[in-house]
Amino acid sequence: MDIVTRKNVKKNPYKLSLSPWAIARRKFLKNKLAMISTSFLLLVVITSFAAPYVTTIDISKVNIGQMSLTPSQEHWLGTDKSGRDVFTRLLYGGRVSLLVGMSCTFFIVLIGTVIGSIAGYFGGIIDDLLMRFTDFILNFPFLVFVLVLNMILFGKVSGVWVLIFVISILSWGGVARIVRSKILAEKENEYILASISIGCSPYKIIVKHLLPNVVSTIIVQASLLFAGMIVVEAGLSYLGFGVPQEVPSWGNMLSSAKEPDVLQYKPWIWIPPATIITMTILSINFIGEGLKDAFNPK
Repeated sequence: MDIVTRKNVKKNPYKLSLSPWAIARRKFLKNKLAMISTSFLLLVVITSFAAPYVTTIDISKVNIGQMSLTPSQEHWLGTDKSGRDVFTRLLYGGRVSLLVGMSCTFFIVLIGTVIGSIAGYFGGIIDDLLMRFTDFILNFPFLVFVLVLNMILFGKVSGVWVLIFVISILSWGGVARIVRSKILAEKENEYILASISIGCSPYKIIVKHLLPNVVSTIIVQASLLFAGMIVVEAGLSYLGFGVPQEVPSWGNMLSSAKEPDVLQYKPWIWIPPATIITMTILSINFIGEGLKDAFNPK
């Protein structure tokens, strides 16, 4: 131990005993851009899910006498073509878009982690079968499958949950491959061989030994997936294949921009959802980059 290290240890005797999680947390908290993005994302989430307490305007009420009004004191962001308040729909739309993003991310990470862990740990024929199935999922035509399932399940299941189901079962392939590669590298370590030698079950080895050592990679992937799922929802809803039109979402609000009259002369109808989608995705990506840097051992 050199002189500089000895001095640092004297000042802070616990510095060398910090866990990797504590080091990552410190590095993330020092990342100003990531912290600003986290604050913004929390503000968007809290405001969206607290929408009934922020505004009392009915989002489903059509007011013909207030169609396409410009922003004013009564309507902060104006009204749309049906006379509905844009600010209110922006808040309630955030609830749907964020719900879709969070739910899809959860199910994608869950399915991908389970399949990737099993394939990476057992290897052999199990690995071959699971990876060929993963290749099939990755090559499946996403948009075609969305259209088919929406037609089959229309009216039987809530449109939002149909969209979450379809996106989740078609998007876990990338996570499964990443988890599998990490498990393959991790299981060659001596502590895994020791666990096998003393008779630990595969379930216990995967859950208690392997996954805790690859969870940092999973967290980073989940943060980036979250942004991607919001984009997917917005894109599908914009094209008319996502959330039903009667349900407010950021993508549905953007769909009105397809009309030249709205796009050119009524920017207050489509600029707010476009701005909030852009800012939210940027903040999630900055958080993901911050987590990536924080968990990077180098």
